[in-house]
Amino acid sequence: MDQTHQTYAGTTQNPSYGGGGTMYQQQQPRSYQAVKAATAATAGGSLIVLSGLILTATVISLIIATPLLVIFSPVLVPALITVGLLITGFLASGGFGVAAVTVLSWIYRYVTGGHPAGGDSLDQARSKLAGKAREVKDRASEFAQQHVTGGQQTS
Repeated sequence: MDQTHQTYAGTTQNPSYGGGGTMYQQQQPRSYQAVKAATAATAGGSLIVLSGLILTATVISLIIATPLLVIFSPVLVPALITVGLLITGFLASGGFGVAAVTVLSWIYRYVTGGHPAGGDSLDQARSKLAGKAREVKDRASEFAQQHVTGGQQTS
C-alpha cells in the first residue's frame, strides 16, 4: 500500500478526497457482523431490562416507605435530632478533653523546668506585666504620699 492511503478502523481512506472519502470497506463475513449485532442487542437489551427493574423497585420502595415515614415522622425527627446532639456532644467532649490534657501537660512541663513551646513568650509577658505592676505600685505610693502630705498641709 502506498503512503497516500491510510487505514482507519477497517476502512482505507485516500487523503486526496479530503480525508473523509471511503474508497472501499474491508469485507467481513456476514456471520461475523450478525454475531456482533446480536451481542450488542443482547447486552443493550439486558441493561435496559435491568434499569427498568431497578426503577420499578425504587418506585415500589417509595410507595411502601412513604406512609411509614409519615406515620413514624413524629418519632424519627426527634430521634434524629437527639442522635445528632449526642454525636455532637461526644465529639465536643472528646475535643475539650484532648485540649485539657494538652494544656495540663504543657503546664506540668513549664512548672517542672521544661521548655515547652511558647514558654519564652510567657516569661517575657510576665516580666512586662511585673514591670507595669511595679510602675503602678510606685505611682500609687506617690499619689498616696501627695494626698497625705497635701491633707496635712490643709488642716
